[in-house]
Amino acid sequence: MPRAAEKKAFVDTQCRENPEYTEVLAIFSELYAAIDGKEGETGLTVTLPESPAADRLRDGIPLISFDAIAVDREEALAFIGTVIDVMQRMGNDGGESLERLRTALAEGEADLLALLRGVLAHERRVILETALAVRIDPGLVEFAFHTPLRVALEQVAEGVDPGLYAGWNKHFCPVCGSPAAMAELVGDEGERHLSCSTCFSRWTYNQPNCPFCGNDDPEQLTHFTTGEGPHRVDICLACSQYLKTRLSPTGSAGVPPELDDLATVLLDLLAAQEGYRRGR
Repeated sequence: MPRAAEKKAFVDTQCRENPEYTEVLAIFSELYAAIDGKEGETGLTVTLPESPAADRLRDGIPLISFDAIAVDREEALAFIGTVIDVMQRMGNDGGESLERLRTALAEGEADLLALLRGVLAHERRVILETALAVRIDPGLVEFAFHTPLRVALEQVAEGVDPGLYAGWNKHFCPVCGSPAAMAELVGDEGERHLSCSTCFSRWTYNQPNCPFCGNDDPEQLTHFTTGEGPHRVDICLACSQYLKTRLSPTGSAGVPPELDDLATVLLDLLAAQEGYRRGR
């Protein structure tokens, strides 16, 4: 698992080599700098279940549920406060609304546990209700709360033996239940691997369908490339969602999913221009 300092170095290199990425990636450079050395201070303590992992996975249940996460309120608020500081410093808008979010959390008007649970489970209701009450963009709420979850769960996932979920073939992460952020087609036959949007675990997914809505009509599954690099964007016309995919015919490239995601931000911009949204 790359530390925050290594991730910052990667982002800074991407910005130097691709100046057009700077506007989008600068916030990540600042964020990694701010949390470097604080990866263990998210206020989130994750306990793997006592029940046999094989039984949970066989029943289609991810290893970690939100109930397995203990939250130290003060430490979690301090970490989220650091994230909000970066968002205020680097954002072009949202400064006042982010301050309202900070105040609402401190005074208990925004439910810390409910928001963490909602972001992990991708339950939009609590996020939208909070955004409406605080008068803030829901995307800013998600970013502020997803960051500590990613940091905490990435550390836990690193200690999970991938052999435990070798037979998992579902569209969501076997470790934390989050949807995929990236895919990789490995080898001559293009075995499909997905990587988690939260804990960055990877698993095999060889279903010939959209991993977000399940659509398997080949006429509604397409992709585009920029003509450069080993990536393409897989698109489902049925749900208008997309998934960035690395092509690795000679074997897995071994690139950390989070960094591969950031390095291909141009593909996100192009997909958004065409009216598609990231899968969830």
